[in-house]
Amino acid sequence: MSSVPTRPHRYFADPALAAFGDEYYVHPTTDGRPGWHCDSFHVLRSTDLRVWTDEGEVLRLGLDVSWANHYAWAPAVAEKDGTYYLYFTAEDSIGVASAPSPTGPFVDSGRPIVAKGEFSGRAIDPSVFTDDDGTSYLVWGNGVAHTARLSGDMLSIDPATEVAWSDPTFREAPHIHRRGDSFYLTWSENDTRDPSYRVRWATAASAHGPWRQGGVLLEQRPDAGVLATGHHSIMRIPGTDEWLIAYHRIAIPGGNGFRREVVIDPLKHLPGGDLEPVAPSLSAIVINGTSW
Repeated sequence: MSSVPTRPHRYFADPALAAFGDEYYVHPTTDGRPGWHCDSFHVLRSTDLRVWTDEGEVLRLGLDVSWANHYAWAPAVAEKDGTYYLYFTAEDSIGVASAPSPTGPFVDSGRPIVAKGEFSGRAIDPSVFTDDDGTSYLVWGNGVAHTARLSGDMLSIDPATEVAWSDPTFREAPHIHRRGDSFYLTWSENDTRDPSYRVRWATAASAHGPWRQGGVLLEQRPDAGVLATGHHSIMRIPGTDEWLIAYHRIAIPGGNGFRREVVIDPLKHLPGGDLEPVAPSLSAIVINGTSW
């Protein structure tokens, strides 16, 4: 694996935010190339959620992954029994790799966990939801959202448990989290190059729905130059009832749909169970001590 870059990478997108031990990690899409032609994944690490260290590449298509060479997008990470699992998009399929640490080195399983064309919609944008009973589910999709139970070794799904969901507002990046007895489905609407790219939410009594629409959770602030806020992940700070949402937006300044940056903001659950709309911050995360 490569060492930490001497010049910090600026553009990242599709952040998967997680806490392991007393540290925080973001596994993102490496951004900045037209057409999203990235071919490797980095990991960012922090102790305070403000300043992040780019730990360098942790998985490379075509080298560490034999079955795909292009379009390394939208990873997610989960831990089970001391092993870390990186779920990732490559060439419209979803793969999984494992490692002894969130920073790798990750070893690919050797095949897609969800192959292109296996289910309706596009096989992209995985996330992982682990319920209170320890059961983990893979959540993914573009055009149609899917959930399916992960196997005990986290390296495959049970197709018999797959549940699909679609809605006129659903574009991509489905994510599930639970607070108490309420389950929340959040997703991105519109296109990441569109300033109106945003996050919506719904709630249910189980991870399989039926889902009750809640409305818009996160959207642009044109007056502040904040555009295209979407493709998020949601995390509870361990040991608290404080929640965070990580997402990307068009970078400020000089960004576009291929040059995006990561922002982390508080997420608030209201007393009645609704989610309070997120006010997007003006500041993106600081990487390797560099602000742009």
